[in-house]
Amino acid sequence: MGDTALQILVPLPDRDFDTTECSVLWDAAIKAGHEVVFATEHGSIASCDPHLLGPGWRNPMPAKPSVVKMYERMTADSNFRRPITYGQIDPAIYDAVHLPGGHSRGMRQYLESKQLQRKIVEFHYAGKVIGAICHGTLVLARARDQATGKSLLHGRTVTTLIKPIETFAFMRTFYRVGRRYRTYWKYTEDEVREAVGSQGHVEHGDSWGKPLVVIDGLLVTARYPADVVRYSERFLQLAEVTWAKHGA
Repeated sequence: MGDTALQILVPLPDRDFDTTECSVLWDAAIKAGHEVVFATEHGSIASCDPHLLGPGWRNPMPAKPSVVKMYERMTADSNFRRPITYGQIDPAIYDAVHLPGGHSRGMRQYLESKQLQRKIVEFHYAGKVIGAICHGTLVLARARDQATGKSLLHGRTVTTLIKPIETFAFMRTFYRVGRRYRTYWKYTEDEVREAVGSQGHVEHGDSWGKPLVVIDGLLVTARYPADVVRYSERFLQLAEVTWAKHGA
């Protein structure tokens, strides 16, 4: 890699992260000549939600075959095979952090980690690019600014897994997999709306089929896997421009 290669951090749970929301960003970053470092709570090798890796009665909404191939390449990468721990995350080392989503129960380890939330606050104070898609926005919603006690999302314009999409996924799949597509009883959008407060805003987009990516300062957010290609492009562009201004 050249002198302009970025260091991008991707925290994950031990299991159940979304295949698409992680692998597509990784693939785009590697092709652009950047390095991606992974982190899990205790340094265990992560694995995606296995129900996303192929079709079947218990796999009603699998990832695309092309994405599964990306996932296979990603999981063979040496950085993926040797993740750091959440405690070892040093925001000064990295140029950007990407927070992928996922909906199965294993995601709660990552979504509820106070240690990871504190690290994301440090990224914020360090002036680094922070990206989140789908349930990944809950890490930001739960991360508290030490100076104000408010969420990092307070007063920001963002998007997230919006309620119509989460409801659709649940209603389409509950008779096959129960509550797998509802990580919490509270909708993701409702928690994010509470975090942004009356001074912030949650974008829905014109339609589900049209990708939506929202940029507010150094914060990049998107809704679900259909947004991830556009999200990856915008996230990397912002990280590269920010690095050129401040990191060179």
